[in-house]
This record gives sequence, C-alpha cells and structure tokens, in this order.
Amino acid sequence: MKHRSPALVAVSALALGVTLATSVPATAGGAPDPSSPAPTPGFSKSVLTTGLNDPYELLWGPDGHLWTTEKSGLKVVRINPATGAKTTALDLTGKAHHSEGGQDGLLGLAFHQAGKGYGGNGATHVYVSYTYQTRTPAAVTGETRRLKIVRYTLDTRRHTLGSPTDILTGLPSGTDHQSARLRIGGDGKLYYTVGDQGANQLAHFCNPNWAQRLPTRNEVDQHAWFAPYQGKILRMNLDGSIPADNPALDGVRSHVYSYGYRNSQGLDFSPSGTLYQTDQGPKTDDEVNIIRKGRNYGWPHVAGWRDDKAYTYANWSASTPTPCKDLTYDDIDIPPSVPQQKETDWKGAFVPPISTLGTTVGNDFNFRNPKCAEGGLYFICYPTVAPSSLTYYAGDGVPGWKNSLLITTLKDGSVYRLKVSPDGRRVGNPERIWTSQNRYRAIALSPDGKTVYVATDSAGLVRNVSTGAPTTELANPGAILAFRVQK
Repeated sequence: MKHRSPALVAVSALALGVTLATSVPATAGGAPDPSSPAPTPGFSKSVLTTGLNDPYELLWGPDGHLWTTEKSGLKVVRINPATGAKTTALDLTGKAHHSEGGQDGLLGLAFHQAGKGYGGNGATHVYVSYTYQTRTPAAVTGETRRLKIVRYTLDTRRHTLGSPTDILTGLPSGTDHQSARLRIGGDGKLYYTVGDQGANQLAHFCNPNWAQRLPTRNEVDQHAWFAPYQGKILRMNLDGSIPADNPALDGVRSHVYSYGYRNSQGLDFSPSGTLYQTDQGPKTDDEVNIIRKGRNYGWPHVAGWRDDKAYTYANWSASTPTPCKDLTYDDIDIPPSVPQQKETDWKGAFVPPISTLGTTVGNDFNFRNPKCAEGGLYFICYPTVAPSSLTYYAGDGVPGWKNSLLITTLKDGSVYRLKVSPDGRRVGNPERIWTSQNRYRAIALSPDGKTVYVATDSAGLVRNVSTGAPTTELANPGAILAFRVQK
C-alpha cells in the first residue's frame, strides 16, 4: 500500500460494522470461474479482544487458542477464543526492533508439530520472524536493519516459547514493504515472503528496486542476502538451509523460490498443495497469483497484466542527468530525467495474475481525486485495496464457501471472497463482505470453519465508509473480530 510518509506505514485497525456483501465487477484480462458463487449467508459479529499493538499474523494454534504477533508490541500473544483473555507467550522487547510508523517489527509466525504433537512426546516448534538492528550499513542504501527467522520450542504446560535457534539471519528489512508471511508447506519446507522494501517510492524513492535481481553464487556462499532476496518468496528447510530441489536461477541455487514481487502479504496453500499469494499493487493492479517454482512475476516492470493500463515503470534511482537525490518525489508527475518504461516494452517472461481484485483501470483514471486532495493523500483514493492476508477456505462450515480464497484488505476495510475453480487455476469475481471503517490485517479460521477471525491494525489511514475520503478514525483498532455463520 502506498503511504505519504513513513509515519503512516505501520497502521492497522479492524472495524466491526458489517455491510451487505457486494460483488466487484470482473476485470479485463482475467479468466473468472463461470460458475456463480452462492450468496453469502448471515453472520453474527463480535469483538473477541482489544488492546493489541498492531497484530500482524493470526493463526489458530495447536492448543485450541488463537495466536498473534504484535508488530509494534513485539510480543507473541495467545488468545482464548471463548473469552478473549490474552497471555504473552514471547516478549521480544529489547531484541526485536520496530520503527515508529514503520512496517518493521515482530511479524511472521508458523507452527510445526513433530512426533505426537501438542502435549505429546514430540516437540511443537514455532517459527517467528522479526527485525533487528545491526551496525553494518548495507551497500547503496545504507540500511542497518535486518530480519531473522527464529525457531522456538513451545512449552506446552506454560504455553510459552523458549530455546530460540536462529535459522536464517541477515534478511532484508526496513521501514516499508516487509511482506513477512511465513508458511509451512505439505512438503515440510518453510516459505517466507520478502517485500521490495519500498524501493523506488516515497522515503526510499532513490533506492534501486531489486525485485528482479537474482543472487550470485558468491552472495549465496557469503550469506549476503540483503540485496538479492528483496521482492522474493523464499523456500527453506526447517533448519534454514537451502533445499536441494530449489530452482537454480541463472545457474545459482539459493533460498529464492520465485521472484518479481512488490509487497506479498498474503500466502496460503490449498489442500492439494497449490500455493496462492497476494501482492499489493502501486496505484492499480493488486494481484492474486498462483506461485510456481522458479518463475518471475514481473514487478517492477509489470503491475497486473502486461496491458499498458495506468502503470509505467518509472526508475527514480536511474535519474539522469539530474541525480535522484536532487529530485522531489511525486507519485503521479514524473520528471523527464527519470527513465520510464511501458509494460509492453519489457519483453521478459512472467506469470500473470489470476485476479486483480477489480483494481485494474484505464489510462483515463483520475489519480487526483479531490476527495483525497487534503494533505495530498491521493493514494487512499487509488483503486487499489492493499490485500494484507490470504487463507484458503476448504471446509463446509459456511454454505457455498468450500474451495474459496478469503483475502483481507487495508484501505477499504473489507474481506473479499473468491471462488476457486475445480482445477484450482482460476477464481471467480471477488465478493466483498464485512466492510467497515477499519484496516483488516490478518485472518484465521476456527477448526469447524464456522467462525472467521480478523485482526486489525492499531492506527492508520483508511477510506471513510460514507465519503471515501481519508480518515484515521477506526472503529476497532488493535482488535480481533469474530464473524460466526448463522444456522
């Protein structure tokens, strides 16, 4: 999602006011499932708990509780789904780092049960990702923040995390576009999304975008992950090592599984093993993708489909003869010294999305909507919705929802549902549900599939539900909301 200052980057709060579900029209270039989705049934709604500090990940744990990471609170919190009572499983204050208004902090979370699982003889491991400070500035950007993935062992009596083991350190981090979704696949491998760090925009507009940059053999040997792992999906063994069957890209095998992403905050597997992902678009073209091994997904050369609609790659870092440092960033009016490239001018092979959530628009779209003129917050009125998490709904708890993607969004405080075709390769038109004046950050399901839990950020900009103008007034900041299907 685009922001006008770093202070606006780390905001998230989920609201409760539910509206009637509405369908978003199909967008050109897609191949929606021709079958009509069943109408959305009725749901009750409640606030399970409040007082969270920017909950980022939300999972149903093996202990029958909800677990969340607090991006700014730097804690892993365990929540009783019956009472909303909270307990702290891990406090990383003093170890993890969060910048005020930044997207860094305590982020990803994943469970792995070995042996007999929770409470049995086998250990339950919990993987966590978080930002930390170093004294080593990165080349070109000077960034000193890095990110690590750490494995903890769950104490099933005290419900706390201990015995930390670093499995991968030195990963990219900063104040923008962290992505940071952590999932374990049916293949027993750990998957992790890394954003492009906000390169080529806003406070980082003079930083080169490295989403297309692949690691060299020397960088892999030296564990120099910072530059080449930006804008990627990583795949690793549970000890952090590189799997032998990872793709060899430009002849080099690394943790990189696929590449060419902007800000991939949604990631989940279907029961058949298909990996779905969402990527936030710039001014247009949020994406829903099927992830394929070793493939390129186009960013920053392409946003959405390669159709030359309302997107041109402006490479601010390559400005000449006027150096980038002497320019003032503008998201709409690009100075002549900044090289620009149409999508069709780039001839590289890439995988197009299966949906853009209705956010593709034509070249005549007005990106200076007067509703968002005050403060220059035009990005709030852009057609993008900023998808923030994704879960595959495979159960029968909600009539008509089996085999659907559920996607939360930040800018318009909604959950979207997309019906998945029988072959898993296409989705129907997005159905917009549970819209409110909030920023929806993460989503989880009860085991019976009848309750959908949604986490909200603690602060930030969102569209006013009545006027569409920017507002920071959120209905349910720092909360977990519960939507229960009615009989």
